[in-house]
Amino acid sequence: MTTSSEKSYFDLHITGLGYLNRIREVKPKKGDAFLACDIAALNGPSDKPEYRRFDVRVSGSEAQHLIRRCVPAVEAERKVLIGFRLGDLWTDIFTYSKGKRVGEQSVSLKARLLFVSWIKVDGQLVYKAEPKASEESARDEAPSVSSEPAVQDAPASETVSDDEAAEVPALAESF
Repeated sequence: MTTSSEKSYFDLHITGLGYLNRIREVKPKKGDAFLACDIAALNGPSDKPEYRRFDVRVSGSEAQHLIRRCVPAVEAERKVLIGFRLGDLWTDIFTYSKGKRVGEQSVSLKARLLFVSWIKVDGQLVYKAEPKASEESARDEAPSVSSEPAVQDAPASETVSDDEAAEVPALAESF
């Protein structure tokens, strides 16, 4: 009998699209500083979407690089829409310390931002991730399975077409 010391995990991922807000460096009392942001994810019918707010920790060097590149656009209050994959969803109960709801408790949805599949600034596609070799071979074997369901489910005005994506080789320098 062979024993393995390798740990296995059950992954729970959330894919979608949403507006990027509040990009910030968080410096906790204990532990290392980290990059965080809010995502107002679109949910429901495309003609009347609702928003689900996620407070996320940006994980991985590629995602951090991409989110940092969005700081000037977000600070200029431009509409920054991203395709994303989140992991490790959890909730945090907090108490409002100011404003109309001071003293009230509420819940915050927290997660790790694992992957950014595309970025649009004011409706203009500025970044599209290159598919990985394993994703390309999986797509060739099973063409009916989409590797980016969030883009397919996007409202017509926010959908990234293959032709549009092919024109954008990498992160544009314009934003």
